[in-house]
Amino acid sequence: MAEQRRTLLIVWHSQTGGTRQMAEAARAGAASESGCATRLLHASETGPQDVLAADGYLFCTPENLAAMSGQLKDFFDRCYYPALGRIEGRPYASLVCAGSDGAGTARQVARIATGWRLKSVAEPLIVCTHAQTPETIQAPKTLAAADLAQCRALGEALATGLALGIY
Repeated sequence: MAEQRRTLLIVWHSQTGGTRQMAEAARAGAASESGCATRLLHASETGPQDVLAADGYLFCTPENLAAMSGQLKDFFDRCYYPALGRIEGRPYASLVCAGSDGAGTARQVARIATGWRLKSVAEPLIVCTHAQTPETIQAPKTLAAADLAQCRALGEALATGLALGIY
């Protein structure tokens, strides 16, 4: 009997490119695991069927006014009740591209994941850009290679854990 390939769903939103870079780096890391398929979907294009079809999740958001982005919140609003009671115990992690500290944003994602009864398998990975002026906050972001390497490692760890049946 052939072993079933597991699926990691990476849901992201980005306004200035930082979170997109983080999500793409995580996908690149996950792609190194042949036993796990990876789906990278923008939050606006992700629906309940995508959540239900996945075995694990990586939620990626910028910090907007100390909160998750509206697009990621919209994703959760549209998918929360259709998936409620149907995905308990599945693993998840989160990536936050922050201007200040990202902790409030990470807590918001964790609260929703707790409601879904998901299993956190890593601390939130927060990359802080230190953007504090209107100009730097709205400017396109280019993240450091070291930060993207951490995102890549998290994606690889999630995919490997799914493929090996650890989660």
